[in-house]
Amino acid sequence: MTQVSTNTMANAIRALAMDAVQKANSGHPGAPMGMAEMAVALWAQHLKHNPKNPLWADRDRFVLSNGHASMLIYALLHLTGYDLPIEEIKNFRQLHSKTPGHPEYGMTPGVETTTGPLGQGITNAVGMALAERMMAEQFNKPGHSIVDHFTYVFMGDGCLMEGISHEACALAGTLGLHKLIAFWDDNGISIDGHVEAWFADDTPKRFEAYGWRVIRDVDGHDVVAVSKAIEIAKTSTQPTLICCKTNIGHGSPNKAGTHDVHGSPLGGDEITASRAQINWPYEAFVIPQDVYAAWDASSKGKEMEKAWDEKFAAYQKAFPQEAQEFTRRMSGTLPKEFELTVMEYIAKCRDKGESIASRKASQNTLEAYGPALPELFGGSADLTGSNLTNWSGSKPLKKGVAGNYLSYGVREFGMSAIMNGIALHGGFIPYGGTFLTFSDYSRNALRMAALMKIRTIFVFTHDSIGLGEDGPTHQSIEQVSSLRLIPNMDLWRPADTTETAVAWAQAIERQHGPTCLIFSRQNLPFQSRTPEQIVNIAKGGYVLKESEGMAQAVILATGSEVGIAVEAQQHLLKEGIPVRVVSMPSTFAFEQQSKAYQDSVLPPGIPRVAIEAGSTALWWKYGTKAVLGIDTFGESAPAGALFKHFKLTAEHLAATVKSVL
Repeated sequence: MTQVSTNTMANAIRALAMDAVQKANSGHPGAPMGMAEMAVALWAQHLKHNPKNPLWADRDRFVLSNGHASMLIYALLHLTGYDLPIEEIKNFRQLHSKTPGHPEYGMTPGVETTTGPLGQGITNAVGMALAERMMAEQFNKPGHSIVDHFTYVFMGDGCLMEGISHEACALAGTLGLHKLIAFWDDNGISIDGHVEAWFADDTPKRFEAYGWRVIRDVDGHDVVAVSKAIEIAKTSTQPTLICCKTNIGHGSPNKAGTHDVHGSPLGGDEITASRAQINWPYEAFVIPQDVYAAWDASSKGKEMEKAWDEKFAAYQKAFPQEAQEFTRRMSGTLPKEFELTVMEYIAKCRDKGESIASRKASQNTLEAYGPALPELFGGSADLTGSNLTNWSGSKPLKKGVAGNYLSYGVREFGMSAIMNGIALHGGFIPYGGTFLTFSDYSRNALRMAALMKIRTIFVFTHDSIGLGEDGPTHQSIEQVSSLRLIPNMDLWRPADTTETAVAWAQAIERQHGPTCLIFSRQNLPFQSRTPEQIVNIAKGGYVLKESEGMAQAVILATGSEVGIAVEAQQHLLKEGIPVRVVSMPSTFAFEQQSKAYQDSVLPPGIPRVAIEAGSTALWWKYGTKAVLGIDTFGESAPAGALFKHFKLTAEHLAATVKSVL
């Protein structure tokens, strides 16, 4: 068989990118065509992976941060032997195909993370590299390195323009994540044209300032040069940026180097001309067998994984408990004793009956659950003392210092996307905290976690006007409702210590989606419950206080307003008006319950009034007759004065209930 050149291997990528985008009449052919040689150098000569087992624990991770170039990764997965047949390439960007417009985690075998919102891919990769480092620190033993892989990233100018890349890459340099290798596709083109008018940063100096090793002026169309740069990067003691100068749409005689090839099909005539220019005489979607053979990584990958299996078997023999724990951690299953830990701690909360801030109740819960969960990895965006996200077992992670808690600095967006990367890597359950109002900074990373269905836990404290004097810049109004609008995002706003313990357990046990935990700054009154009520907390909404006799109305409340609802019930009872109080810490969980259960909590035909110190918008869907909340910004004043000012009091709630009867 004639040996296939690296040039021909690169042209196979170009051909598939041109053809798929043209057939879909939609997509971005330019970047895949421009990065083809970079891909040959990495995927054919360095990447450790097994196409027949995309979830092999010690594979290298590859992230296409500039996700609009999705045909690059689809071509690579198809050519190297993943379960992505040519029919899926032909169905690029079509309904229910495995080749959506941007790479989606869980949709396509071999895709490590969902990318498209620029900057988040490189940030996820920082999380993956951090997770690799931590797993190596926790499990590798002298003579037994079972965790030893790299995280590679392709990214373009757009990723570098997004501010999140600064947050993440600065932290990666500070932490010395030397197994993170990023490739800058320096083609100088974005949708609006040549970028020098709006992107004139000295990118190499920027990354050197972060503490990265920078390999400058690499010809991105020279496979040998890129491969040599990778060899150097793999020996680095710092994260590495490889600056690859490329020509967008390389191979297109009339559109290469212009924004015309960035986000539009080349067109039939230009594809014909491009085929001639790159000497690719084959029909659309046709790849010769010798080219497939040159690309196929199945045998090589099988041997790589077999070698690792032998290493792991030796490790298992020498360290059986650690091997068992490694397998458990990477599978995402929880320790067997965790369920008992939760039950015992909830009983303790019930018996102790503390009236404390739910942020403090959260810290106490971490203190109880943490020892049973070595996979728990915490942090905060420079607010540890306020979020109370640390516990006695928290060990600060720094450069050269192992730990399970990271001070992310003032980087809310970066923190959230890094946590997503940690969760995607496997072996950890990441959680991180900031003030609820700053969830807006993190918003798109939260959305991505929900889209990818990954177990990331976002802790948000100072949840309302209850934080007091800091005023409207810090007082959350619309944030809780806004977060509830994200599909597949569970959100818990607990009313006291018991609900907080349940909320944390639900977040930890939820394997297929993220959770927002919303906690107060101010103290919240403890509520007594029966064993049945405690079981029902996990259902998201339940009857907390029943009236004597047939209830004439139902009050729905969450968090700090549950105490107000209970007090209002007592006011109404004195006037002979029986009212039921429903605590609804998670509307998401409640809406997963059967219609029969929902009706048992919210009986049809009985008037409902809701109260929450925030936007009223979403509460009307429960058939409420009135909603007490806040649809303006807050004010700067002590919390007690603010609750009175906004009429979030038991007296006003009782009067509102009477008004709807």
